[in-house]
Amino acid sequence: MKDLTGKTALITGASSGLGESYALELAERGAKVVLVARRADRLRGLADQIAAKHGIYAATVLPMDLSVKDAASTLAKVLKGRGTQVDILVNNAGFGHTIDFIDEDNKSIVDELTVNVHTLVELTHAFLPGMVERKNGIVINIASTAAFQSLPYMAVYGATKAFVLSFTEALWGETRRSGVKVLAVCPGPTATEFFDAGGSSPALGKMIRTREDVIKTTFKALEKKRSPGSVIDGGVNKLTAISSRFFTRRFAIKLAARVMNPNKKS
Repeated sequence: MKDLTGKTALITGASSGLGESYALELAERGAKVVLVARRADRLRGLADQIAAKHGIYAATVLPMDLSVKDAASTLAKVLKGRGTQVDILVNNAGFGHTIDFIDEDNKSIVDELTVNVHTLVELTHAFLPGMVERKNGIVINIASTAAFQSLPYMAVYGATKAFVLSFTEALWGETRRSGVKVLAVCPGPTATEFFDAGGSSPALGKMIRTREDVIKTTFKALEKKRSPGSVIDGGVNKLTAISSRFFTRRFAIKLAARVMNPNKKS
């Protein structure tokens, strides 16, 4: 797992945050990386950084808006046309907003569902069969601690991450004897641009982890002989995710509403 020389990794949402960190880590381990996100300038900057350290062919840039209809199938066709074999898939692209559901505009909701769910499923469906056939590969789907209970003020986001967790664990169950590692990574609040774009509640600031923390958690899980289907980053986040099991759903949702309310003063 430490040496990924000769492998090709596709990372979505690679222009910043966790996607950027996964790209840097995978390149450091020897993989060639294919970087996908909307912001071409940021992708090229990252590719230049990787190329300077690992060689000119270490990174490929594919600027693409994954919220556009059929973007996932287009991406898969482009890579197939180039003869690119995807050995590692990191479905990192995703976003959400801290907002009352009734105040969120319809396009934002549709885009959120497309990027967080549809694109992730389509890309997994495009590349997982080849991995299973080769009896080797890695699929990393970024879920969230938001997957473990209903999340007022991030209703759509929380629901999409619950889907990602359930979907990924199901795939782990199907492929665990195939030689392919499938992992749902569940970060809590993390110091990335996600919180700048989506907003956050004051209470979350006290729980923020670093991108490096999440990367270490990911590869520690993947390097286990019997790798799990999911992993939660950070002890406090594990306690938070598990604690919801000990409350009634009504109580847990009311508590989450208080914590997540963007209008609540700190």
